[in-house]
Amino acid sequence: MFSYAPLAATLHRKHVTKSELRDAIGASSTTLAKISKDEYVSLEILDKICTHLGCRIEDVIQHINDDSTKSKVVE
Repeated sequence: MFSYAPLAATLHRKHVTKSELRDAIGASSTTLAKISKDEYVSLEILDKICTHLGCRIEDVIQHINDDSTKSKVVE
């Protein structure tokens, strides 16, 4: 599972609102809603966010291990 929790902290640190980010990267309100719900957004959007904010991908998204979806290794 992926979480966009780091994006909120990055926006706060850089004094940028979600609306300002949306306008700056040309994203739709639907895209921001998806981010708020930790849903899929394209790599193109993630690239635009990182470029606009001058940050790394880790400042926008993080992977959270979900033990229930781990594959069992077959030996």
